[in-house]
Amino acid sequence: MAICAIGLLITGSLTVYLLMSLERTAKVEQQVYDRTIQLKERTAELETALKNLQETQFQLIQTEKMSSLGQLVAGVAHEINNPVNFISGNLIHTGEYTRSLLELVEIYQQQYPNPTPEVQAKLKEIDLEFISEDLPKILKSMNVGAERIRQIVLSLRNFSRLDEAEMKSVDIHQGIDSTLMILDVRLKPKADFPGITVIKEYGNLPLVECWAGQLNQVFMNVLSNAIDVLDEPQNKKKLLGQNSSTSSFLPTIWIRTELLSSNCVCVRIADNGTGMTENVKKRLFEPFFTTKPVGKGTGLGLSIGYQIVEKHQGSFRCVSAPGEGTEFWIEVPVRQQSEQSVSKVSPAVGASWN
Repeated sequence: MAICAIGLLITGSLTVYLLMSLERTAKVEQQVYDRTIQLKERTAELETALKNLQETQFQLIQTEKMSSLGQLVAGVAHEINNPVNFISGNLIHTGEYTRSLLELVEIYQQQYPNPTPEVQAKLKEIDLEFISEDLPKILKSMNVGAERIRQIVLSLRNFSRLDEAEMKSVDIHQGIDSTLMILDVRLKPKADFPGITVIKEYGNLPLVECWAGQLNQVFMNVLSNAIDVLDEPQNKKKLLGQNSSTSSFLPTIWIRTELLSSNCVCVRIADNGTGMTENVKKRLFEPFFTTKPVGKGTGLGLSIGYQIVEKHQGSFRCVSAPGEGTEFWIEVPVRQQSEQSVSKVSPAVGASWN
């Protein structure tokens, strides 16, 4: 009987001990679980703080970039405009004087058809007939050159829009054309490259309320990337056909604009380059992500462009597939609405130009 009592006591003690151990284990597990939750929450807070810090950094970079560009444009515009205006103004008078002198020479020839031998020798030496025909052409070409410089300066001003800190209604096409003029030298043929053809299909768009300088920066980033892609070695290899010596690849950029709705315009910029994989597309708008070689790109262009379009309450998306080229869709409202929801990027597969 005593043995049974002792056995029961030992069993009870073991049971109590086991229950206490299980309780302590449960408490430890709960503490571990609570600590894990706290760590996850802390990690999420740090990730949010890092994201906010990166966004602030990008905004500072964009502000500094536009500020530097503005100073450059202001200096260039000032330094070029003065001499160009001087040349243009004097070319008008030079043209008038030239016409008057040529008319006077013609009258002399009519009044004195038989000049002295010295005059005849000089006329033969300078080839007066050729000068009379060529001099107006030279003056005309000089006027064209001066006007070209004026247009370049105007394009720089339109591109930066530094004097327009406030949101204004502007012509989107003018911004695109100004950007293309700045990039014109990169579109021209080179020794091993036939140049890039730009096909513009502009729709009938209303004036768009926006920060024009920032939106032009988006066009610049997208077009610069398209030029970089078309100038890549793998695309240059396409220039010669596999079984012929004739060119089978013509580097081309398409720019289409259209009014999607009463309050939404769309700018589509496409190229016939190599395209991109789904994995690249997923990371396309990530800060510092780039497929370019070291030193060729910062990986900030499209990320900054996305933030600018988002600031305009629009959407920025990419359509691309390997071997099918790439097309970017930039959609912005015609009129900004304070409570309008911002569309997010939704990369899709398959290019859609022909």
